[in-house]
Amino acid sequence: MGLTKQYLRYAASAVFGVIGSQKANIAYVTLRGGERGRYVAVAACEHVFVWDIRKGEKVLILQGNKQEVTYLCPSPDGIHIAVGYEDGSIRIFSLLNGESNVTFNGHKAEVTVIKYDHLGARLVSGSKDTDVIVWDVVNECGLYRLKGHKDAITQTLFLKTKNLLVTSSKDTFVKWWDLETQHCFKTMVGHCSEVWGLVLLSDEKRIISGSADSELRAWDINYLQEGKEIGEPEEKKTKGLLGHSEEPEGEVDENPEEGTDSLLEVFRVLSDNEINRIMERKLKKAKKKAKQQAGEDEVEAVVDRSLQDEIQRISSIKASSKIRSFDSFLSPNGDLKVALLLQNNTVEVFVLKTAGKTSECTKTARLTIGGHRTDVRTLAFSSDNIAVLSASAETVKVWNRSTLQVIRTMACEYALCSLFVPGDRQIIIGTKNGKLQIFELSSGILLETVDAHEGALWSISLSPDQRGIVSGGADKMVKFWDFELVKDENSVQNSKRLTVNHKRTLQLDEDVLCVRYSPNQRLLAVSLLDCTVKLFYTDTLKFFLSLYGHKLPVLCLDISHDSALIATGSADRNVKIWGLDFGDCHRSLFAHDDSVMFLQFVQKTHLFFTAGKDKKIKQWDADKFEHIQTLEGHHREVWCLAVSPSGDHIVSSSHDKSLRLWERTREPIILEEEKEMQREAEFEESVGKGDEPVVPGETTGEASLAGKKTIETIKAAERIMEALELYREESKKLEEHKTACEIAGKQLPPPTMSTILIAFGNISPSRYVLAVIRKVKSSELEESLLVLPFSYVPDLLTLFNEYIQNGLEVELICRCLFFLLRIHFGQITSNQMLLTVMDSLRTNTISRVKKIRDVLGFNMAGLQFLQREIESKEDVTFFADATDRFEDKKRKRKKRERAILAIA
Repeated sequence: MGLTKQYLRYAASAVFGVIGSQKANIAYVTLRGGERGRYVAVAACEHVFVWDIRKGEKVLILQGNKQEVTYLCPSPDGIHIAVGYEDGSIRIFSLLNGESNVTFNGHKAEVTVIKYDHLGARLVSGSKDTDVIVWDVVNECGLYRLKGHKDAITQTLFLKTKNLLVTSSKDTFVKWWDLETQHCFKTMVGHCSEVWGLVLLSDEKRIISGSADSELRAWDINYLQEGKEIGEPEEKKTKGLLGHSEEPEGEVDENPEEGTDSLLEVFRVLSDNEINRIMERKLKKAKKKAKQQAGEDEVEAVVDRSLQDEIQRISSIKASSKIRSFDSFLSPNGDLKVALLLQNNTVEVFVLKTAGKTSECTKTARLTIGGHRTDVRTLAFSSDNIAVLSASAETVKVWNRSTLQVIRTMACEYALCSLFVPGDRQIIIGTKNGKLQIFELSSGILLETVDAHEGALWSISLSPDQRGIVSGGADKMVKFWDFELVKDENSVQNSKRLTVNHKRTLQLDEDVLCVRYSPNQRLLAVSLLDCTVKLFYTDTLKFFLSLYGHKLPVLCLDISHDSALIATGSADRNVKIWGLDFGDCHRSLFAHDDSVMFLQFVQKTHLFFTAGKDKKIKQWDADKFEHIQTLEGHHREVWCLAVSPSGDHIVSSSHDKSLRLWERTREPIILEEEKEMQREAEFEESVGKGDEPVVPGETTGEASLAGKKTIETIKAAERIMEALELYREESKKLEEHKTACEIAGKQLPPPTMSTILIAFGNISPSRYVLAVIRKVKSSELEESLLVLPFSYVPDLLTLFNEYIQNGLEVELICRCLFFLLRIHFGQITSNQMLLTVMDSLRTNTISRVKKIRDVLGFNMAGLQFLQREIESKEDVTFFADATDRFEDKKRKRKKRERAILAIA
């Protein structure tokens, strides 16, 4: 059956207007050996933007998929950055080329925190699913999952000197984990509200925790031989957030959900010498005071050492808006650089000079030009499809659609609706306080502000003859305006400027939410707060029809190009299609899972788009009443959209601060395939949210498997099963051929090989199974083997024995072998047929691992010998010592240069 009607697909073209998403944090990064402090990484919906602070430019984009970024953590070597996403996945990107080759899937909810250890070999992640997972970055696999918290994880910290982990959560607890045994040995229960952050100080002998009660608590850490104990909090009067200057990585992240105020407090941890000097001064004062009180008698004064003597507040940094996240580091000259990600889509950078007695804080950079500070509530295309207008509560911006660069930025009042005046030289904005604002695009100046309505001006519509506009507002009025050219009093050349002249008023009984002319200018459609849409004759303003059927107010409507259909979208989540001749409802469609916020027909078609609070944009056919396509990409409510006059482009705005451009491609859409793809996506989502696998014979405890079952692990297990089936078939063929040769008493022609083995270069069936296992991602290997039925395990164990005997991929095979023994221990040991295989495996594995260990030890000893030989001959110290010496020389040279400059 041929296609009865062909639709063309709209695809995502670009994301613009967003500087930094508020759901994730900000982090300093280094690019290609550049100076530290020049580049910051911020989340931008599903992508990560790296900004050059000095130039205010975007220098690198780390491309995401569909899920929103929720956390960023650069690696200690500065080459990679770990990115956590809303679906619980973690991807590691290279900052050299922006590519990602490692993905970890283990969490079932969004990632809330990620931290590297000091070597960068391990990664720990926390999530809203209350689990903490430790990942092996080198082997690209999960190590174990730690359970114990009852709410979202807020902070995780590796200790440098011991194999321990500290985690905090919104459940008010701070837990200490022994990573050797994977169990929690200490829980700190002093907090009464959510713990939002932790930092280790004083060579990991003290920990500072910050909670929702605006207090910082200090805990002393006492290390014992068999473990560790944590003391009670000594002080809990220090309010604010910690951004201390001695360990730049030790900051406390603020509330990731609600944000904080616009004040960042910076503290300094004093050295032992500074603390001793302070205590000596306090002791002298105490002795002097005691001597004055006691007279000439000898007195002994005692001074207690408090937390205020060890941690001092340096300064406070005042941002221009609420602070969402921050990152800081101490520069070599002693200045503290702080980058702030603000709630209003802005990045600000401050420098705090801490070297002198007084701390000076200066703002050095602000990234603003790339987007709006508040949500964009109205969009419009110019008649030539090139310019895009976006307006928010503070500014109206005009963008070039092809370059996505801002052409004009103009200050305005809270904008609710907008349009380009015919000719595209002026724009008109309808505001929340009922005014019409007219701007000149060439100069970017405000030409005039007209008091149009006494309430919010919700909607304006251009008349089809392009001679005027109609406006509707919360004052229950619809007003008609004509364009006029009047003499510009402010112009020196006595030129004329555009204005609007009020001609007629239509008084109604309810607030007007939306107005729209029919393209033939015969009718005017008005949606009211009473859930109805009323149609009036344009020339006489007489009532024509009333469209009723929606249960909640109609928030948006549009009329097709031939004035035959009117489509209405409501807060009741439905879209209704009506005939404009008689007002009959052709069809009611359940369109979105939340309010339908915007609706617009594509020019010269009966296709229309809707935008909803459920984060989706959908395309519909008003003739066949079919859902054509869903455009997913926004991560918050979609407020509005605009379809270009040519129908080739769509631009949409959302509460996630982003503007998205969608482009019509030449790819046709087949509706049955779309439905099938939607069902597959729903299945994949259900797989990811399913219960985690339980190892037979084991009870769920504090530690469990790190990975989770995904559609990729299922496919990998299926590929392994197919390879084993092929191995069985080929083995059976070879056995039959051997038997036939024995019966015939002569060598017969070999059986025909499988085409798959021929395609792989005539490899043996066993080598093909190894090739399939090798192609499974390291992070998905355990989960893939867990999905594998036990009936395939005996064949796998036999093959593993062959691989280890031949020395093929010993490390990979040992990893698979140990995992299968762990999860199928009972069934393997009770199977008599596998006893000989297991005995052979035990012998071969031990001998092969010993050989590999001996080779590694020999190579290490040889390298150490060569290092000693070269050092003794050339008087050069390798690696760490050489680096330390070079840094010392560099510091001494800088000091000499400073001294010379001072003398000069």
